[in-house]
Amino acid sequence: MSSDNTPCAGGPGTRGVVRAWSEDPLTARARSVWTSGDFLPIARSFAPGAEAFIARLALRPGESVLDVACGTGNLAIPAARAGACVSGIDIAPNLIAQARHEARIAGCAVAFEVGDAEALPYVDGQFDTTVTMFGAMFAYRPERAAAELLRVTRPGGRVVMANWTADGFVGQMLRAHTAQLPPPSGVPSPLEWGEEEVVRARLGGGVTSLTCTRRTLELRFPFPPAAVTELFATCYGPTVATLRATDPDAASRLRQELTRLFQEHNVATDGTTAVVGEYLDVQARVA
Repeated sequence: MSSDNTPCAGGPGTRGVVRAWSEDPLTARARSVWTSGDFLPIARSFAPGAEAFIARLALRPGESVLDVACGTGNLAIPAARAGACVSGIDIAPNLIAQARHEARIAGCAVAFEVGDAEALPYVDGQFDTTVTMFGAMFAYRPERAAAELLRVTRPGGRVVMANWTADGFVGQMLRAHTAQLPPPSGVPSPLEWGEEEVVRARLGGGVTSLTCTRRTLELRFPFPPAAVTELFATCYGPTVATLRATDPDAASRLRQELTRLFQEHNVATDGTTAVVGEYLDVQARVA
């Protein structure tokens, strides 16, 4: 568990045992992708939307919350500010280091640690609420991630997800990546998590109620679209990894398509860039 001094984080587990995390080629690939860039500037672009996502949960003081694939702490930190006892986990050590730094700056106590969404190091039923924003949706084996989200949440607790939709702006952006570099064989698109029927199939009998709502948030950058493309080329793991793995022509096509998308969807008129991303807000009660 984390070495952070956070006595309340996690809460007592009542059932089961901690899952062991074993490295395999897909896990190694996931870590490689998400350690490829400095994600913090991307996370900051939609931080207000993440704060609104947490605010809608009306967390109680002392409520135990787990943020899965927490990145740099976009959900974990506002949850801690709300008085919850928060743990955060991510596969990328660099993102966890940034999350710890961001939490210190914010004056928040969060137990951050490195780990895999497909094999969470927590006992069954350990958390009142488990959240993930544009995180667990990228696990290469979604059935494992879904099972783990349910397993570590207590009966009657909540699993809450924010998943990009396929037809929204970010969905289009992610498809531009796979057009140049297809996913590993047998790995489904992460955008399937943005489809209500897929979510219902994956969470299935593990929940007593499930509500899916399409919402939007804004991603805002203080420079023009072409510069946003270059930011993604150096800071967003999937973009960095795709550019590294493709030939120069494919890399050029990806850059051109990203710039086109940012220009076409830009709602800012002051020389900066603001795009609106659609996501599926998933609220489930665990059986």
